[in-house]
Amino acid sequence: MDANETIVFFNGELRPESQVGISIRDRGYLLGDAVFDATRTFNGAPFKLREHIHRLYDSLRYLRIDPGMDMDEMERWSLEVVKHNHPLLPSGQDMWVMQRISRGVDATGPNDRPGPTVLIESHAIPFARRAPLYRDGVRVITPSVPRIPPRFQSPRAKTHNYLNLVLGDLEAQATDPDSWAVLLDESGNLTEGRGSNIFLVKDGEVCTPRGQFVLEGITRGIVLDLATGLDLPVAEKDLDLFDAYTADEAFLTSTSLCICPVSAVNGATVGNGKVPGPVTQRLMSAFSDLAGMDYVAQYLSHLP
Repeated sequence: MDANETIVFFNGELRPESQVGISIRDRGYLLGDAVFDATRTFNGAPFKLREHIHRLYDSLRYLRIDPGMDMDEMERWSLEVVKHNHPLLPSGQDMWVMQRISRGVDATGPNDRPGPTVLIESHAIPFARRAPLYRDGVRVITPSVPRIPPRFQSPRAKTHNYLNLVLGDLEAQATDPDSWAVLLDESGNLTEGRGSNIFLVKDGEVCTPRGQFVLEGITRGIVLDLATGLDLPVAEKDLDLFDAYTADEAFLTSTSLCICPVSAVNGATVGNGKVPGPVTQRLMSAFSDLAGMDYVAQYLSHLP
């Protein structure tokens, strides 16, 4: 392998990314019959990798897919991919590392490979595109597209079937191309966005939608722990648009964003309009301490 080319782990071995192809009959491509998870690096070190892989295996169990390897092996190959690929990034960059497992190909021909398709890949986080969010805040829009109810498909499994969330993004971005969608459930309560959880702060209490109705983000859990450690009251509960419009502060959490302040919901300014708010700032600082680097400064360094 060329030391200067990005590699992936694919079905049992490390390969140059350019030499990997997935069958056109793979169920992940045809049906979205696949799961994935992703963590990010800080200064080249994967953050909470074990927790992400544990969630990956919960998703695999939910879809009844056997990846053919245990969590230790999945973690080991993920670290090998990071070890090779991170030095290829420009200075000051970090990346996602993602594990993607589909059910594979329905073997109908002599050349069809039975069993799951297992891919571990990495790519750079788009710091420059997202840097303004830490200066100006995220503008959230709640589209008319509702989140699929848990009784139909649990949002707690991180699957390749993101169409519900993609449709929400398309509707929101048709109104504001730079907005981030957060979908409502059928009762009008906030749920989540594509790859992000939402938090509201009211009278010092840090609130987020209940875990049954969202993908319980690893960063979401970290923030709940950090808030508790800072002696901030926390609650997981139903939150509707009244709560969003009257919140003192709001922020999104995700693997790559970490904690990012929200400046508006459906055009209504959150709090006094200054971002981040004091509680959000305390949590952002605590997260930077936990990650071992000032992730906000990393984002802001990519502003034009």
